[in-house]
Amino acid sequence: MPNYIDKCDCHIHSLDGGLAQATILEKIGDNKYLAQYGDVKCTAIFNPFVGRYYVDDKYGIVRDKKPINRER
Repeated sequence: MPNYIDKCDCHIHSLDGGLAQATILEKIGDNKYLAQYGDVKCTAIFNPFVGRYYVDDKYGIVRDKKPINRER
């Protein structure tokens, strides 16, 4: 079983809405998804009227959280 929801052609923000393949990793809200385009994890939404995801790889970048070291 794959560890993602879908691999599909999506509208990509950095391509001015052009289509490219991205991976939808998980659902994180009502219509908010975690996507991966290239090596960038970012947010995406699904538009049911056109049947495509819109991946925001400019302003919706999700960074991996590093553990906070509280020792001194």
